[in-house]
Amino acid sequence: MDEAVNGTVPLPRIERQSPAGHLAERCAATGSEQTVTLYEVPFLAQVELRVDPGEERCAARTAGEFLGCALPEPGRWTGNGRPYALWSGPGWYLIVDDTATGRGLTAGLAAAVGGEYGAQCASVVDVSAHRTVLELRGPRARDVLAHGCDLDLHPRVFGPGNYTHTLLAKATVGLQQLDAGPTYRLLVRASYADYLVNWLLDAMHEHTAVH
Repeated sequence: MDEAVNGTVPLPRIERQSPAGHLAERCAATGSEQTVTLYEVPFLAQVELRVDPGEERCAARTAGEFLGCALPEPGRWTGNGRPYALWSGPGWYLIVDDTATGRGLTAGLAAAVGGEYGAQCASVVDVSAHRTVLELRGPRARDVLAHGCDLDLHPRVFGPGNYTHTLLAKATVGLQQLDAGPTYRLLVRASYADYLVNWLLDAMHEHTAVH
């Protein structure tokens, strides 16, 4: 009572909650490594880099030096380690890193692209809270996506190293293929995460049910 009066009662601890965290148990219980699995990869640092057209060569070089990889060509992503860069449009890239904070990545990248000539040659914005990342992997992953995506995902057309924006079950996503497994990463708006995870889990049943 005295603690409450004196204002010394400790505040309750607030656990950080990811957009699809409440579905983690259902994801873990659905599918298998032999068919297809779905997991959220939460809290990745995501930074949007928009390059001024007249400064693209300067920004590409300085950003590449900071990131340790060249900025990608259209429809591609680059980066064998962390971080990696996704092509989002002309002069527009999304930088993703699972080993840094959004604030730290933003500060470092902004200093790299804006410091060489004493003038900012690009816009660097922390957008980590805008999206979460879902990872769909396994031999049947491509079949699951085909239920709601009109994109041609045949390996000859879309394979490791590719990245694009598309519609999946009427939700706009960024679609990245990591390897030939195949393993896909879906970048989805936080507000659509619940809907899309439930849709993917339902689509997976056809390919994971034991007959």
